[in-house]
Amino acid sequence: MRARPPFTKVLVANRGEIAVRVVRACHEMGIRTVAVYSEADRDALHVRYAQEAYLIGPPPSSESYLRIDRILEVAKKSGAEAIHPGYGFLSENPAFARACRDAGVVFIGPPPEAMEAMGDKVRSRELMTRAGVAVIPGSPPLKDAGEAAAEASRIGYPVLLKASAGGGGKGMRAVRDAAEMPSLFAQARGEARSSFGDETVFLEKLVVRPRHIEVQILADAHGSCIHFGERECSIQRRHQKLIEEAPSPVIDAEARARIGAMAVAAARACGYVSAGTVEMLRGDDGAFYFMEMNTRLQVEHPVTEMVYGVDLVKAMIEIAGGAKLAFTQDQVVASGHAIECRILAEDPERNFMPAPGRIRALRAPSGPGVRYDSGIYGGFTVPVHYDPMLAKLIAWGRDRDEAAARMARALNELRVDGVKTSISFHSRVMTHPAFLAGDLHTGFLAEHPDLMKPEPDPWLEELATLAAAVAQFRKIEQLAVLGSGREGAPRATSNWKRGARAGWRR
Repeated sequence: MRARPPFTKVLVANRGEIAVRVVRACHEMGIRTVAVYSEADRDALHVRYAQEAYLIGPPPSSESYLRIDRILEVAKKSGAEAIHPGYGFLSENPAFARACRDAGVVFIGPPPEAMEAMGDKVRSRELMTRAGVAVIPGSPPLKDAGEAAAEASRIGYPVLLKASAGGGGKGMRAVRDAAEMPSLFAQARGEARSSFGDETVFLEKLVVRPRHIEVQILADAHGSCIHFGERECSIQRRHQKLIEEAPSPVIDAEARARIGAMAVAAARACGYVSAGTVEMLRGDDGAFYFMEMNTRLQVEHPVTEMVYGVDLVKAMIEIAGGAKLAFTQDQVVASGHAIECRILAEDPERNFMPAPGRIRALRAPSGPGVRYDSGIYGGFTVPVHYDPMLAKLIAWGRDRDEAAARMARALNELRVDGVKTSISFHSRVMTHPAFLAGDLHTGFLAEHPDLMKPEPDPWLEELATLAAAVAQFRKIEQLAVLGSGREGAPRATSNWKRGARAGWRR
């Protein structure tokens, strides 16, 4: 007999594949769902899947998905007891979490105080240092370029200027020497101001050839906190992840236990509750440094789910309902390897230029070990207003080689007709010798520019050949008609038409 769900109705304050993911988890738990949508998302998949759906504004996210007042109004109108924010939009906004609490609606995520502690990068570094977690050598907030140059000389070049209030690569500049500091400092501060409304920047030592390693944690309100190993997220462009996997090909059991303990210590230091991710950099020397904590569910959470057999979304909902963790650290056991590719409406051959448009046809992959999390369908129009991620393709194997081979097969099966996508890029990565060898770091794409070059698609070549053949047959038919010699003469019938009537099949 299934246990009574913690809530009867949950509002999903997001869109796209993550909204669909949360809706599915709720339905499996016997929880009714409420979707919200902008005018651009009237026909979106998450709107179709939820039992109720409410319009909250025009296409710009600032007038819809970021409107706390409208989302809470829908929660009140629909009778939703809790809100799951997904990721992006309001998921790491402490004001939203606090507004939910004030409105008597449960926020399915961490408390706002934990968000505030870990959302400010300078404050979180100080907190981690006090908790005994290794951080990258850095500086306090910087007043001007002169102070930045002095701190860089103390730390040692190269250094990285970073916005204190944000992430995603915004307000970030690598500085190689003192001559670059004045202009790059102005750029970093200006971008921080325009992106986050806060121009505060600080310095960190630039780790050479770093690997981006992150640890998944779960914590309940009863004092329990555990980790689910690590994910490797080193293949990125402009500091945005493109491919993730679990476990990392370079982390052994001893290192896994060590960074897992660091992640748990980080979570405890800020009073964390719910699912979260502690992000670290691993240098060439094997040293790990705390980078930041994402106080939400991560895009790449499925690889952890497939390797550890856990449903992180359901766990978040249960924890928000007051439940204790259903397992202890010694019950967390890994099995096999999983890889995730973010399928984007972007053109890799044009520096990942966004490519919105109407999806004319879609063929989803399937088969053993394949998971496809999507927010699209054939006939859906990809809006220009939001993140270009269409879907996530995840492949599990008994080991890394099988997972990569399975992913390559699944990518070959996946067809999205009508818009440019990153599928061909991901296919090239899956068979690249450096990727298969696990030789990864955050500069992987810059080191292998061949991955950005297009390769002929056999499927498209076959279509082009067929199209050329049809055009040639039509030309022959027209010539035959013209060659009949007089107007009104019997129309010639081509061999192509005779064959079609006789039932030719390709």
